[in-house]
Amino acid sequence: MASPHQTHIPLPPDPGGTPVNSEAFLSTVPIHVVTHASQLPAEFLQPSRERQLVVGFDCEGVDLCRDGTLCIMQLAFSNAIYLVDAIEGGETLVKACKPALESSYITKVIHDCKRDSEALYFQFGIKLNNVVDTQIAYSLIKEQEGQKKVPDDYISFVGLLADPRFCGISYDEKEEVRILLRQDPKFWTYRPLSELMVRAAADDVRFLLFIYHKMLEILSQRSLWYLALRGALYCRCFCTDDSNFADWPALPQAPDNLTADENALQEEILSVLDVPRGKMGRVIGKRGANILAVKESCSAEIFFGGDKGPPDKVFIIGPVKQVKKAEAMLRGRMLDIY
Repeated sequence: MASPHQTHIPLPPDPGGTPVNSEAFLSTVPIHVVTHASQLPAEFLQPSRERQLVVGFDCEGVDLCRDGTLCIMQLAFSNAIYLVDAIEGGETLVKACKPALESSYITKVIHDCKRDSEALYFQFGIKLNNVVDTQIAYSLIKEQEGQKKVPDDYISFVGLLADPRFCGISYDEKEEVRILLRQDPKFWTYRPLSELMVRAAADDVRFLLFIYHKMLEILSQRSLWYLALRGALYCRCFCTDDSNFADWPALPQAPDNLTADENALQEEILSVLDVPRGKMGRVIGKRGANILAVKESCSAEIFFGGDKGPPDKVFIIGPVKQVKKAEAMLRGRMLDIY
């Protein structure tokens, strides 16, 4: 389809691993606003083992979560960016993307997938699968470098872009859009899409494939497995319901050569801890002191639903022993001992 929009996207290394030269770093590609599934590439809509893909992925919306409104899904290919308009195209368009978003043959590169996955699951019944989360990848790179893990030390997408190892660019327009969103939370619902909306949506995905290839050059095989596993657990994080994830795809299995390694891999799990009504304040503590103490004592990640909910649960991701330790400490905070 014809598109009045274009953007520059960084080119990843060629299949032989040869870095692109600086003059060829940017390639101009069209930006397509999609309102019907027929406007998307056939290889995306019909995933297959023979035509495996890697795409940059993101979502925009109003209070993006189970109860919010998903407005746009962005897909970055090497030769085009597609803005899937969930407002104009509706549920039919989004559900046409379900096979691709759930497919193990299509890798979705995204920065912090938790809320995007929650919105897709509760609003459209889509179980986001096979993601490479660049926020997780960045943390794994720091672990490889021997840096001590600090609680809640998660890099923002703006911070990731600024890192010279990946893009080394500033993303000032992101703050402009954040200001507009604070002024008008319904920003992404308006149609037709303005030039600013198109550009801002495209900018959130146009660097992801380049970053993905740069990260692959750094990550060890061991880290790549943890990246796949933690990505799957992140996708499930806020998607708790009565099924207890029984209908979700199986978690990635560790390669045989890694399981045989003397430095054995640690199984990691997601635990969802129910907090009785009125007890969340004790769990968190004054100015977050209680939860910080738990995070500093356990090598596990702990998330709360916050304003977007769910308000009565704590989500814990990490090695089994560390998750169980965190659970015990959190349950202790809930006891009526004061």
